Amino acid sequence: MAKGLVLVTGASGYIAGEVIRQLLADGWAVRGTVRNPAKADRMLAAMGQTRETLPLFAADLDSDAGWAEAAAGVDYVQHIASPIPANVPKNPDDLIRPARDGALRVLAAAKAAGVRRVVMTSSTAAVCYGMDGTRRVFTEADWTNPDHPDTYPYVRSKTIAERAARDWMAANGAGMEFVTINPGLVLGPVQNADHSASVEVMVKLLSGALPGTPNFGFPVTDLRDIADAHVRAMTTPGLAGERFLCAGQFLWMREIAAILRAELGPKARKVPTRGLPDVLLKLIALFDPAVRIVLTELGKERICDAGHARERLGWVPRPAAETIRDCGNSLIGKGVVKI
Repeated sequence: MAKGLVLVTGASGYIAGEVIRQLLADGWAVRGTVRNPAKADRMLAAMGQTRETLPLFAADLDSDAGWAEAAAGVDYVQHIASPIPANVPKNPDDLIRPARDGALRVLAAAKAAGVRRVVMTSSTAAVCYGMDGTRRVFTEADWTNPDHPDTYPYVRSKTIAERAARDWMAANGAGMEFVTINPGLVLGPVQNADHSASVEVMVKLLSGALPGTPNFGFPVTDLRDIADAHVRAMTTPGLAGERFLCAGQFLWMREIAAILRAELGPKARKVPTRGLPDVLLKLIALFDPAVRIVLTELGKERICDAGHARERLGWVPRPAAETIRDCGNSLIGKGVVKI
């Protein structure tokens, strides 16, 4: 007999897929929502599941349809669905609106269904951006300023969505618990070519698409570890209102490239060995809006203190080198990157 029933939103996504795998392995019954049911069969096949063992409901963050049905009879909700663009949106609201309004739709459906706790995937984007000065170390107490000129649409969408969800819970959420998980750049094994936009960093390095490594960096989080944090945040008692900054070691792009070369050997022969000067990146930005929008990130180091997650959840992330190695090998093994 299952421990209980969990709804996972955005079930075809990168993080959601791993959360589902871990929940099923731990004895939970799971159902999911998908925006595009046409993707469902490939996702189910990759997981070794069927529509009977993993029921799927069509539900879109931009629409009320389907959410009440998906939440009916559910004990817990893992709200992971959120728009992540492959390209820069022409209108920032194309990202902000579904992220914010989708979170509120999920919360309202969960509350109406008598759900015990909602765990929502937020991001370091909601914690440590849009700040002036030389600040380097961040905790759950920090919040991104979405009105800062340096915050680009994805960062604003994650910040506004988490703020809106917390405001909604304060006004309407009595009797239901709410927790957020704020991961960094999520890397790790991929199941197929339909992976997260976060993994594009690795694809570009391994494929030789970059002539050099730009002066950017990220706090790296392993897919398997962030899924584990979601499950722990669902089952650990006494977490109402908590926020967990689950981000691992900060690595510059040049350090990620060096790890790939050390761990993958000849398979990483296309990985760039030299840096990309800031002045050259600024020149590229004149013609590429995706580069232009992140120029403000050059040289910024954001170290995330995950001590609260370690202490309260018992969360132990694996070494970043293992994450990067496994991600690289899976991208090559699944044919996403040709070497």
